[in-house]
Amino acid sequence: MRICDLKQKEVINVKDCRRLGFVGDVDFDIQTGKITAIIVPGPGCIWGFLGREKEYVIPFCDICQIGDDIILVELKEKKEKE
Repeated sequence: MRICDLKQKEVINVKDCRRLGFVGDVDFDIQTGKITAIIVPGPGCIWGFLGREKEYVIPFCDICQIGDDIILVELKEKKEKE
């Protein structure tokens, strides 16, 4: 799977069935090449043009399943970066 494939998937929190948005970016470990987290822009953010309110930084270990259209995550608490 490529990073551009991840960006086309919607992220949904399985705890409250809330739609978080689409993957905007990924963090990865340079030494191992493994993805460490996915980043989902918060509401009202479109590629950073309309302001950068909040974004969800979701560790890879919190991803439950990656499907054809969606990514299911289990957020125990809000993990936002301001």
